[in-house]
Parts: sequence; structure tokens; C-alpha cells
Amino acid sequence: MATVLSTAAPGGPPPTAAPPGQRPRSTERVALANRATPFSYATLIIVSAVLCVPLVFVVSIALSSDQTVNANTFTIIPREWHWENFTRVFSTDLPMQRFLLNSVIISVGAVIGQVLSSGLVGYAFARLRAPGKNVLFIIVLATMMIPAQITMIPQFILFKELGWVNTFLPLIVPNFFSNAFNVFLVRQFVSRLPSEIDEAAMVDGLGFFGIYRRIMLPMLAPVLIAIGIFTLTATWGDFMGPLIYLNDESKMPLALGVQYITSTSQALQAPPWNLVMVGSILLTLPMILVYYLGQRYLYEMDISGGSAGVK
Repeated sequence: MATVLSTAAPGGPPPTAAPPGQRPRSTERVALANRATPFSYATLIIVSAVLCVPLVFVVSIALSSDQTVNANTFTIIPREWHWENFTRVFSTDLPMQRFLLNSVIISVGAVIGQVLSSGLVGYAFARLRAPGKNVLFIIVLATMMIPAQITMIPQFILFKELGWVNTFLPLIVPNFFSNAFNVFLVRQFVSRLPSEIDEAAMVDGLGFFGIYRRIMLPMLAPVLIAIGIFTLTATWGDFMGPLIYLNDESKMPLALGVQYITSTSQALQAPPWNLVMVGSILLTLPMILVYYLGQRYLYEMDISGGSAGVK
């Protein structure tokens, strides 16, 4: 009769076989259910290959020559290796360096605003006792059902009256008031933390801001870093916001700058798609790097349980 081996921790006792006629324990059943099979590996390889085809095509176009662009003879697998395209994109008539710097300024400002406000508001909803707090929280969550297109015109009128049009302020300042999704993440995370931590800090004389800054803020690191990654991803590639509020070319971010590259082509010529794809790669690589470095915090955030802070 086949036996089932139990899992063992590193350095612990060796796995033991289940007695004949006895069903495997829950941990053994989980290990068997999560065991990789050739079918699962094949499925992952096929899906990954399909998802990577557009990225490979972008790289292939970015490395193409101008003759290939004019002839429109692109291939998925790169046949040319014109690495100088990555430097040519900065020598066009457009200020690509300025576009890149503007994207950094807007994205960093938005991340700082979301992290500061989301942590504080989410912690307040989770810990403070106030009449109508739950009703107010439901109203905050209800704002997620309002499409952005509905508030677009009122927001533009408001920022125009404030004199913020053609500045970075409409793209940065609203992030210092958080949003409903980030507040929900922080509230759920804090709700799983023992309230005895706050009570012990109050006995030691700490107030609300002291507890948040000295005790809760280090525990909230995973969820706040995850919020920063989400905000950076949304802001770095944002096209609609800068298109509405920015008029000067010198203030436009890279997302708009990539679109402006198509206007550098001469009459009756195809746009320089190789340079456009280089700009697209410049938009993509920072996000890949951010996700690679921050994936551990995304796992620790544990959206379903919110208990990473006490593991």
C-alpha cells in the first residue's frame, strides 16, 4: 500500500509515514494538493509565453532601424539590434529628460501624499471611537462606485478657480486626501492588530499621534509600501490627468512625452515607432523594478487576513 509522507520543518525530525488505513492529516493533504505536476508547469509556461509576446514585440520594434520602420516590416523576434535607439530618443526635438524628471516629481509627490494620508485615516477609522464612524466609513467606501468621468469636470472647474491649471498641484495635492480603497486596506490591516497594544501605550502616556508614529507605523510598513507601489503604478503611467491639467510642453510627464514622439516624423513618413517603443520601455522598466523589489511587501500585506503585522 502506498504511504504518504508528512512534511517536516528544516532541522526537525524526519518525515514519518502515515499508519496503514489512517487518512493523512490536514497538513499532509494540503501538501499533496499544492504539489506541482507536469500539467501545472506546462500551463504556467504556455500562459507566460502568451503574456510575454507583446513585451517581446515592443523590444523588437525598439531595436529596429529607421528603414524597417518606414517599410513596416516588424517581426516578433528581434532581427536587428540597434541599441543606439535608447540614446537617440533623448536627442530628439522633445525634452525627454524633462519629461522623465516631471514623471518622477509627480509620482513621488503622489506616493508621499497617499502613504501619509491613508495610514492616518485608516488607523483613525480602525481605532478611534466616535459617533457615526461606521456610517462615515460606509460613505467613504461608497465613493468607489462613482466613476471618475463624473467628477472630472467639477474637479477641473475647482482647480481652475484655484489657479492650479498648468501646474503639478492638481496631480499631487489630491493624493494628500487619500482614497477609499487605500483607507479600506489600512483599516482592515489595523483591525487585525490586538487593541491591547494601544491600551498599553496609553498607560505609558502616549496619545493618538504618539501611538501611531512610534508603534503602529512600523507595523503598517507592509500595507503602506503596497499602497505606495499601487500609487506609483497608477501615477507613473497616468495619461488622462496630465492631458487635462498641463498645457506647457516643459511640464508634461513621460506618458505624454511618448505620445508626442509621434509628432516628430516628417510629412508622408511613418512615425518613429522604434523611438516610441523605446519610450514605452522607459515607462515599463521602472514599474517592473518596483514590483520586483516590493513583491515581498505585497505578500506580507495579506489583503484577505490583514495579519502580517503580528506574524
